[in-house]
Amino acid sequence: MTGLDMLGVAFEACEGRGVSDIQFRSKRPIYIETNRGMECLDFLGALSDLAMLEIYKELIRRQEQASHGFGGEDVNMRQEDKIEQTLVRFKESRVDDFSCEGIPFADNTRVSGRLRIQAHLSASGLGITCRILSDGIPSLDSLGVDLDTAESLRRAANKRAGLCLVTGPTGSGKSTTLAALIDWLRMSTAKHIVTVEDPIEYRYPHDMEHPNYPGHRCMAPSVVTQQEVGRDLASYRQGLKDVLRKAPHVILLGEIRDRDAMDTCLEAAQTGHLVLSTLHTTGAVKTMGRILEMYPSERQPAVLSRLSEMLIFIHSQGLLKGNGGRRVLTYEFLQNNDDAVASAIANYASGSNSLEDVIRRAGNIAWDDNLRNLLNKGVISEQVFEATRMNRSDEDEV
Repeated sequence: MTGLDMLGVAFEACEGRGVSDIQFRSKRPIYIETNRGMECLDFLGALSDLAMLEIYKELIRRQEQASHGFGGEDVNMRQEDKIEQTLVRFKESRVDDFSCEGIPFADNTRVSGRLRIQAHLSASGLGITCRILSDGIPSLDSLGVDLDTAESLRRAANKRAGLCLVTGPTGSGKSTTLAALIDWLRMSTAKHIVTVEDPIEYRYPHDMEHPNYPGHRCMAPSVVTQQEVGRDLASYRQGLKDVLRKAPHVILLGEIRDRDAMDTCLEAAQTGHLVLSTLHTTGAVKTMGRILEMYPSERQPAVLSRLSEMLIFIHSQGLLKGNGGRRVLTYEFLQNNDDAVASAIANYASGSNSLEDVIRRAGNIAWDDNLRNLLNKGVISEQVFEATRMNRSDEDEV
């Protein structure tokens, strides 16, 4: 079987299972992640080293089909030569991240959604993780965010300048929440939106449904410039360096990875841009702590002062296993909308208690309060509540 044949069989076996990720490993059977957790497709057998190599090559081919031919590539280079170059780079870096087009099912009647790929090495040999990306961008109201919070997110995204952070662990839906915000923004305002992503997960079309003529399309009022690291940009650092030169009104940075990225976000926010980005943290307090960890102690007061002025909100979310097997969104939402919140942020280094206090005030939603609400509604179990709540004080357990 060719690499495409093996991928087609695997994706067809996933049909109807609600699969979010597919794990391919040398000398191992295929595993998939669904709403019920990890499942093994052992009926497809274990994958040989050669089979894994052919699967990787096919994914590279489909990445190249999505390429526009610039970025230093020779558009006349044979496809096999491009694959060979990628394999040489992989042997040096031992990891490869990219996005690619969907995979045709074995019956050739359907095609999967676009994919986010990571190729890597492990004890068993070559491994590939495929995240299945949605072709459609959901609305904020469909994500499980309450109506008041959704409206607050929209108002924040409509501000002229500032920093908006969506945080949470890997697989918590951060990219989907940001995509829903950007999609609403591009259809409701006339702005230039620039994204720097690694890789691009959602594609924003240039048009939209006509607001006055259902069934007809019209141009969206905003223009979106999407850039993918490795295809459109030589590096993430280059994207951060060049983003302000594109005259954007709104900037989406896929992830704040280090101090340089954080400095770029703060600089852009202070120079009149709206910046949206993510961090791998849970809760507003831990997010503030993670930001401070990026800086030496002597710089932390100045960073907190800037954050107290420029931060618009921290929306921290997670996806939990709900009763009935479906995944449920929970979140914490902190708006920097009054002097008490700004003061708590500026003085965070002196202690996090004041920030925890303002999270519980009207207009904000505390993580544990939202969890308790889900528990009371019967959406999650007591076990899930206990495993994911943050406050474990004796008083809270009473």
